[in-house]
Amino acid sequence: MPRRRQPTARQERLGAELRKLREAAGLKGRDAAALLGTDSTQVSQIEFGTAGVSEERVRRLAAHYSCADAELIEALVAMATDGTRGWWEEFRGHLPTAFLDLAELEFHACYRWDVDFLHVPGLLQTEDYARALFSYVNPEFPQDEVARRVEHRMKRRVIIEGADPIPYEAVIHEAALRIRVGSRAAARAQLTRVLELSEADHVNVRVIPFDLDDFGGAGSAMVYAGGPVSQLDTVVRDGPHATSFIDAQAQLDRFRTLFRRLEAVSLEPERSRDFIHRLAKEL
Repeated sequence: MPRRRQPTARQERLGAELRKLREAAGLKGRDAAALLGTDSTQVSQIEFGTAGVSEERVRRLAAHYSCADAELIEALVAMATDGTRGWWEEFRGHLPTAFLDLAELEFHACYRWDVDFLHVPGLLQTEDYARALFSYVNPEFPQDEVARRVEHRMKRRVIIEGADPIPYEAVIHEAALRIRVGSRAAARAQLTRVLELSEADHVNVRVIPFDLDDFGGAGSAMVYAGGPVSQLDTVVRDGPHATSFIDAQAQLDRFRTLFRRLEAVSLEPERSRDFIHRLAKEL
């Protein structure tokens, strides 16, 4: 297979998982190369996602690594053989790769959790809210750049609004709901949109109010995308200069626990809807 110049996050993840299996088996790259009849360079390229790998090779490697997790193996095979070119490909070369990687991750996710303290989560945003947000984050953006980012964000909503939506849970702090990213009318429309989406059977929205005692979790914003098996879950976090895709098992365990803690201290969905409705009436 030809070498990739810029692998996607999903391609890199497949390689990383194969590397984890090899290292867990206590084997070196040269051992995997001998099995495949190739050299260590190609194994390294596979494990970094710069080279593809066939279904037959994934299964041979998994057997050689003594991996008995049939569900994980099937999930890795699906990643290796997936040829999906989704809607996000139209933005390649026009938006940062992290935008495309997030859309692809969401497309393949089995469920999604969001935690946000400063902004309404992207999947719940209206077009006006997203436009105001992107315009403010970088005032130097030309209007066509803002328009592309807004269009991309609106298309991402297909995973909860499309014909085959995935289960979605959002924990939103009161601060994010009160901050007026746009005008008063846009803020009211945004809260109304959250209320409308929260009525869907597959969507749960919970609010953390300001008056909650002993709450120190305001730095816990996250996007959690559930994979077909728990080992393939991913946490996405935005930093000052880059977006991080986190897949280390210890970190995934920590974020799962953290999400459940935040969920436990938030208002129940029905009370959260009442809360958001009151905020909207104040506007």
